[in-house]
Amino acid sequence: MAQEKDYYGFHIRLATEAEIPEIQAITKISFQKYIKNAGLEDTEALNETYEDILRDLDTKLVFVAFINEVPAGSVRIKVNPDGTAYLSRFGVSPEFQNHGVGKSLMSVVDTVMIEKGVKRLELHTAAKYFDLVRFYYGRKFYIESISEDRGYKRALMVKEYKKV
Repeated sequence: MAQEKDYYGFHIRLATEAEIPEIQAITKISFQKYIKNAGLEDTEALNETYEDILRDLDTKLVFVAFINEVPAGSVRIKVNPDGTAYLSRFGVSPEFQNHGVGKSLMSVVDTVMIEKGVKRLELHTAAKYFDLVRFYYGRKFYIESISEDRGYKRALMVKEYKKV
């Protein structure tokens, strides 16, 4: 008799060290799509090591989204003492894109940022990756500035949280 699963559906939680290989795989595949769609040749996310992710688990909030217990997406946030935070390594595996994983991850980020009293969340993305910029606009981010410090046009996107 086949063993039944304990959980069906979708959930998001803080990552553990056991998920580092899956986080690394999600990051690699989603950033391969990122460099293709942004017209880039490479990004440091593709060269990330197990130790890099382990360090992020110690210094950042690292969330993983699961669909039927399979890791589907992840995001990392560095919360600073000054009430700001920086979002990085946001990615969803291509087979799970357009299923609400990214929106759900960002909703969890919003909830946690508000709980932690963050007033400003920042991220960088390729300014010419129009679908991704549009995604962030849909989550109430705006472009504050554009730089070319990494050899391509990068948008600094900001979301401000107001006290309620």
